[in-house]
Amino acid sequence: MARKPRVWYPGACYHIMCRGNHRHNIFRDNEDRQVYMYALRQVMESKPFVLLSYCLMTNHIHLQIETREIAPGPIMKMLNMRYALFFNKKYRFVGQLMQGRYRSEMIDSDRYQLEISRYIHLNPVKAGIVNHPAEYCWSSYTQYTGQEPNGLCQPEKVLRYFSEPRGKRYQDFVEEAVASGMPPPETLPTSLLLDDEDEEILSNNATGDFVTAGPGDHNLNQEQED
Repeated sequence: MARKPRVWYPGACYHIMCRGNHRHNIFRDNEDRQVYMYALRQVMESKPFVLLSYCLMTNHIHLQIETREIAPGPIMKMLNMRYALFFNKKYRFVGQLMQGRYRSEMIDSDRYQLEISRYIHLNPVKAGIVNHPAEYCWSSYTQYTGQEPNGLCQPEKVLRYFSEPRGKRYQDFVEEAVASGMPPPETLPTSLLLDDEDEEILSNNATGDFVTAGPGDHNLNQEQED
């Protein structure tokens, strides 16, 4: 059976998740995370896209991006390859670092855009690493609240949905979820959720090519048959 290509068009937004093969850690120290962020910046310059939110966990990564003229496939291929080359050389690691290529879901509504950003920033809290997302330095949360802008992320594309003061409104939006037990976004696909058992995501579902949507198809969030 032919695999189903994923729909893409310039300007489409995606929630992307990559995780370590067999749930192995892909970050062993802060130098690894710094190198990943450097690679991310390099890829953004080579294959331009807008980074809306991110979070680097121990064995997986969440990215929220807005594409320009290049689909997510080539972007993630270059990013994963650059980081894997560094990791394999540093740790004399042999084998596949990432489990498959990546998983992705098109963001097809303003509400979903907000929910995904919040979900990404709450990952360290849900994992029990910190009590508040502001305490975790390997996500874009503090760029949303104005504490640590670094020029890599463009939070204003999400913050524009809030009234002034936008950073404080977003913080309230996130803390509301913490107070309510951090329920997952209603529209977040099960395939992108990490449950309490950290169940393995099957690598044969992590592949697929993007196809360009035609005029009038920009609201599509369905995979199309070959």
